[in-house]
Amino acid sequence: MLDAAELLATATAETGLSDYGDPTLPERFAEAVDHLNRLGLDAAGSAAAAEVCRWLLTSRLEFLEDRNRYPIADEVIDAPMFVTGEPRSGTTLMHALMSVDPAARALRFWEVMYPSPPPGLTDGDDPRRARADDDWREINAKMPKWLRSHPYNDMLGDGLPEDERTWAFDFRVMTPTAWWRVPMQSLVGGLATDAAAQYRLHKDMLQQLQYRRPPKYWVLKGFHGFRLTEMFDAYPDATLVWLHRDPVQVAASRTMMMADIADGMVGTVDLHALAKMHLELTRAGVANTMSNPMVDDPRILHVRYSDIVADQVDTVRRYYAFSGRELTAPAGDAMRRYLAENRGDRHGKFRYSTQLLVDIGENLDALHDEFRPFRERFGVEIENRG
Repeated sequence: MLDAAELLATATAETGLSDYGDPTLPERFAEAVDHLNRLGLDAAGSAAAAEVCRWLLTSRLEFLEDRNRYPIADEVIDAPMFVTGEPRSGTTLMHALMSVDPAARALRFWEVMYPSPPPGLTDGDDPRRARADDDWREINAKMPKWLRSHPYNDMLGDGLPEDERTWAFDFRVMTPTAWWRVPMQSLVGGLATDAAAQYRLHKDMLQQLQYRRPPKYWVLKGFHGFRLTEMFDAYPDATLVWLHRDPVQVAASRTMMMADIADGMVGTVDLHALAKMHLELTRAGVANTMSNPMVDDPRILHVRYSDIVADQVDTVRRYYAFSGRELTAPAGDAMRRYLAENRGDRHGKFRYSTQLLVDIGENLDALHDEFRPFRERFGVEIENRG
């Protein structure tokens, strides 16, 4: 059994630091440890979980100490650009294209995994890159099927984490991409949330990674739809592009992607139970989109998934124009080169079917009718692809 108090004490002894920057952190960490202890992990699983706990705790202590050592808090995050949307809606592709713009800066896994000291203080090749590459080779080896649905994982430590990954050492995210290479399913919901505190920590991370580096604008991606007020409170001059896709396809695709992840972590899962869960999560996302008054905020550009499928670079250009920025010729060339060199099926064809929803007792016509108001509001057509 893991002992939360013992793990906290070990992190303090290892670093000589004790300021976690949040009096609620020990309680939240204890809840995460309780979750791990309820999983019935074997000795190897418990050892892996303990190592991740140690890593996250020491990383947090060192990250916060950097803010005492250096004037990192003075860094200005100027007009960041965010991408959001339901899972499987083209958000990662949109973000990946923006990330190759020479004038842009995106979060990178190696930086978020090992943020201390600030990367801007290091010279030459940073050994943290190689360390994160090894981490991702291990993750990919455990979950090889995931590369079919998310080929971007082949970028290894230079990959593009979602904004939620900045909350890993706040114990608000427990997934493989938040370093939990532990035999357990991704924890969806059930963790303590505080959106305002989470965006403060997100901003702290951007400042950390921007410190003493050439000026560039941030391009970011995350599932911000339920936290729009807090996101714009943290970044009043931000803009957001929101991609929208047929919810029936979203539910089917995200189910199979999560099944591929779970297959590598815990083995075969109950696909029907997973489909029911992800259909409900899709329904919740659509309901929020339809009812949240912030959805109509003038800083948000709504784009259809079909638009980015039809012309990726032009969709990015449209968002840049909306944000008052120019898509330069070098940026456009870099994006077209990325598309040519990174086919979406480079690790095999990802296959899924809406038949899975029929198998759990849903009627596709009824689902399409249920989501009709959403589709009409955002001009989203039914995708007839099985």
